[in-house]
Formats: sequence, C-alpha cells, structure tokens
Amino acid sequence: MFGLILGFMLSADVHVPSVINVCLGAAIALAVSGVSSAYVSERAERKLILRQLEDAMLSDLSDSSHAHAATFVPVVVALVNGLAPLVISVLIMIPLWLNEAGFLWVTAPLWSSLCIAGLLLFTLGVLLSGISGIPWYFSGLKTLAIGFSTALLIYLFVGPS
Repeated sequence: MFGLILGFMLSADVHVPSVINVCLGAAIALAVSGVSSAYVSERAERKLILRQLEDAMLSDLSDSSHAHAATFVPVVVALVNGLAPLVISVLIMIPLWLNEAGFLWVTAPLWSSLCIAGLLLFTLGVLLSGISGIPWYFSGLKTLAIGFSTALLIYLFVGPS
C-alpha cells in the first residue's frame, strides 16, 4: 500500500476515488493471495511432517492431536497471513475514505495515508525488536528506513509526472 500511495502522490492528477479503488483492489488481491498461498504451503508441510512422524512411529496417527493440528494450523496461519495485510491496508486507507466522506484534513489525504503507513512500519519494527533482541527504537527506525528506501526506488523509477 505504501508504494501505491507514493505512486499516486507522484502522479500529476490524482482522483481520490480512483486511489481508493486501486488500493482496495490491491488489498483484496494481497489478502486472497496470502490466504491461499499460505494455506497450500502450510498444509503440505504439516502433512509431510505428520507422514514422517507416522513412519518414524510405525503407526497411524490420523485420529491424533497431531493430525488435527495438521488440518487446523494451516487454516490459522493462512488467515493471519491474509488478514494482516488487509487490515493494515484498510488502516492506511482511512484518510482517503474520510476525505471522500467530507472530513477536512490539515494535510492532503495521501500524505496522511503515507504517514500512517510509516507509523505502521515503525510499529512493526518495534514489535520485531522483541524477537530480534535489538533496541525497539533501532528496529523501528530500521523498518522505517526500508520504507524510505522503497520510496526512493519508486521515485527513481517513476519520478514525478
């Protein structure tokens, strides 16, 4: 969503309803792709692990908690993998919808959306700091730097029109 918003910002004539439609379409496509690809790959991996465990134990585990996990876990992983980017995309699009509803902004709605995207990137970095063990501010700035690097690449390849 960050790249789409930035691409629209670099365009000469921006029609906010078009931005909303494009962003919503991309968010839905990302969600469907995330759910389906995660489900297919996670299910195959869980089935393989279950089959290897059955071979090692020389028994049928089709009625075990391992078998139930092999069917339940891929669904959960797929939903998280698809719904997380959809929810984040919707959060980024809030200023666009509010603008269309007639709410006035101090800044342009695209700038507001871009700021929300940056805040979410920073927040992701802060959350990842717990896993990586590095200071939260450094991890947040690192993910934000990745966002700015993306912005720079978009600017270099697309440029203002």
